[in-house]
Amino acid sequence: MKISPLIKLPFSKQNPVTVQVLGICSCLAVTAQLKPAVVMALSVTVVVMFSNLIISLLRNTIPPRIRIIVQLVVVASLVVVVNQVLEAFVYDVSRQLSVYVGLIITNCIVMGRLEAFAMTHRPWESMLDGLGNGLGYAVILVILGIVRELFGSGTLWDYPVVERLGLYNIGYQNNGLFVMAPMALILVGVIIWIQRSADKDLQEKEK
Repeated sequence: MKISPLIKLPFSKQNPVTVQVLGICSCLAVTAQLKPAVVMALSVTVVVMFSNLIISLLRNTIPPRIRIIVQLVVVASLVVVVNQVLEAFVYDVSRQLSVYVGLIITNCIVMGRLEAFAMTHRPWESMLDGLGNGLGYAVILVILGIVRELFGSGTLWDYPVVERLGLYNIGYQNNGLFVMAPMALILVGVIIWIQRSADKDLQEKEK
């Protein structure tokens, strides 16, 4: 089955984090452990997908002067629903994420896709675009969550990987730098460098 470019491109040439450089704040804030990173990734994916769908359905009835207000109302409503679901089913993770779930309202990826795509495209295409960009964002968060938790805490999804492998017995120590926000920024930079080095289309043309 052929994958729609609207889903495929945000994983590579149009990744919202590594190419468009959006959503960086949450990458720094919620990726010290894998579990909250996954929950945040799923939350943003759901919000951007359904907000794209709703705005696309309403796009011909929204007066241009109040389009941003309408977009914010739609996104805020979805964020409230997502937050309530998280509190009901994954309360501990919801507490870890704290205010960052609420800040999805101002996430550049969500608002950017509404303005750049959903306002001018049909509902199905808009929903696919939201899904693709949400998953592209999710991939980066999951990579950061795995690397930072594994090297910073010696665990993955709270499972003591390093301890089970017996690495502590031979002198291995967790690197506390990995659980600090600057390391997330460094890792994002490394991912951007690797991606641009591997894809010539993303490399800036020499003047």
